[in-house]
Amino acid sequence: MRFGLLGTGHWAAETHGAALDAHPGADLVAVWGRDGDKAAALAGRYGATPYTDVDALLSEVDAVAIALPPGVQAELALRAADAGKHLLLDKPMAMDTASADRIVAVVRERGLSSVVFFTNRFRDNIVRFIDETAATGGWLGARVTQFASIYQPGNPYGGSLWRRERGALWDIGPHVLSVLLPVLGPVAEVSAVGGPRATTHLTLRHAGGAVTTASLTLDAPPAAMLRDHDFYGEHGVATMPVPEGSAVAAFGVAVDRLVKGGPEPCDAGFGRDVVAVLEAADIALREKRPVAVA
Repeated sequence: MRFGLLGTGHWAAETHGAALDAHPGADLVAVWGRDGDKAAALAGRYGATPYTDVDALLSEVDAVAIALPPGVQAELALRAADAGKHLLLDKPMAMDTASADRIVAVVRERGLSSVVFFTNRFRDNIVRFIDETAATGGWLGARVTQFASIYQPGNPYGGSLWRRERGALWDIGPHVLSVLLPVLGPVAEVSAVGGPRATTHLTLRHAGGAVTTASLTLDAPPAAMLRDHDFYGEHGVATMPVPEGSAVAAFGVAVDRLVKGGPEPCDAGFGRDVVAVLEAADIALREKRPVAVA
């Protein structure tokens, strides 16, 4: 499958590009970037052709992998889908449900394959945990704390403008939801409160009755970084294990699943459902009221 890579930043170069270059079923033939010099440098690294015209790139590929801010990604993903290209998207796939809905509609109308890269959903030990936990059942809810600290010197994501603007809700939140939804089911209603150091505290009421509480930040004090993800219920407590394997290896699995096609649990439809919860949480945070999920 001939891939075009849209994006030239750290994630595009070190994860998307590296995994596509190493995958036996993928051929990274094109790289697009708004900065022609950066596109040329990254394309040269992987033996691809650089482009500054998206439509010209789309005419040369079967699929696109997109490593761009979510708002930019949504526009280009829709453009690629309209051109009949399969989609390997990053999370979140869009910054609003309406944009995500448009992508899903075109993907389904055109019969395209789609994968949204929620990193942990492509790691074997986390996939096993989700499958086993979902099969156990009887869960009353989950408790999640994810305190990251990306604004330290040398962190490649600390300068990300969209992360600074949208915070942990939109950056860490998709990862959390990607594990919660397969186990506890869809979220019906969200409440949210902001806290110190840009922390977001969520209460999620799932359609089946379970309730999740989650606290997220990208700006924790370095000594207070924390990652806890526990389900609790009739059978006790199930704690998500520490993820194993690199992001490059996980992205390679995502490439493999897109190339093979077939039913995909993390397709654009699932990505859309995650965006709907995030958008409801965003409204709940701003308006200080519970919000139903679209």
